[in-house]
Amino acid sequence: MANEVLLEDTDLLVSQTDEKGIVLYANDTFCEIAEYEVEELIGKPHNIVRHSDMPKVAFEDLWKTIKAGNTWEGFVKNSTKSGNYYWVFATVFPYKDGYMSIRKMATKKEINKYTKLYQKLKREKG
Repeated sequence: MANEVLLEDTDLLVSQTDEKGIVLYANDTFCEIAEYEVEELIGKPHNIVRHSDMPKVAFEDLWKTIKAGNTWEGFVKNSTKSGNYYWVFATVFPYKDGYMSIRKMATKKEINKYTKLYQKLKREKG
């Protein structure tokens, strides 16, 4: 059974991708929480950490927003390399010729709210 990895309130997970979502940079905190070495992330699609519980519609909205040149914010459940998971509040925005993502701890209240919402969205929209 997968275990939740809990972030500290001071943790900031930072990554940069190209315009197609390929990882160009990942900070040490992101690597530590996601359980990857930086070399395992660079050159790979950022969705390497996508959790199957996430509804497709959330990422459709993210891509639509950032491709339009705007900032997207939302709650995301990600997978670790070993199959565990962690929740973050993500801010993603256009940066240079790609995108920057900064994630921080989500609270238990937020996690509970978005777990229910995402389960409902997956049932309705996949």
